Amino acid sequence: MTNQKQIIKDCLRGNILAQRTLYEAFAESMMGVCYRYTKSVQDAEDVLQEGFMRVFKSLHQYREEGELGGWIRRIMVNTSINYLKKHIHYRNDMVFTEPSLHPVMEETPELRLQAKEIASLIRQLPTGYQTVFNLHAVEGYTHVEIGKLLGISENTSRSQYMRARNLLCEWINKWDENLKSENYAR
Repeated sequence: MTNQKQIIKDCLRGNILAQRTLYEAFAESMMGVCYRYTKSVQDAEDVLQEGFMRVFKSLHQYREEGELGGWIRRIMVNTSINYLKKHIHYRNDMVFTEPSLHPVMEETPELRLQAKEIASLIRQLPTGYQTVFNLHAVEGYTHVEIGKLLGISENTSRSQYMRARNLLCEWINKWDENLKSENYAR
């Protein structure tokens, strides 16, 4: 964006062209954020649209204390979480049980996957695991923040994260074993 401050001022005045410019500048990257939390492109597009409606509604609250993209990203993450809570097919999957003792894998698989393949594996996690994993590993939220955001305890957040991580490690190890078997067969 050429003159971000001017575009923001124009957006606040209701200038549709400025709103379109702001949307086009951030839509692609924010679509990636939304898609990380949903299970389909269509749902991610719905979240993106709702998120940008919130961006334009709340733009007067942006204080230029940090990057505009970071501010928009936080809105998209919160909109994604609200979408998950609001839609029954996600809400039913977001059942968080109190943590119980479970083995923690110390080994980390050697990653030979592309980012696209890793994102696909993350999207296959149960919604609760996926949400906590994305919030902690990708967005950098603490377990205390995740607990507040999702209405769960810090320990439940930690447990969900470890379970997601363990499941991903298991899947990656299986993928790696399959790859080695294919290479051996050649």
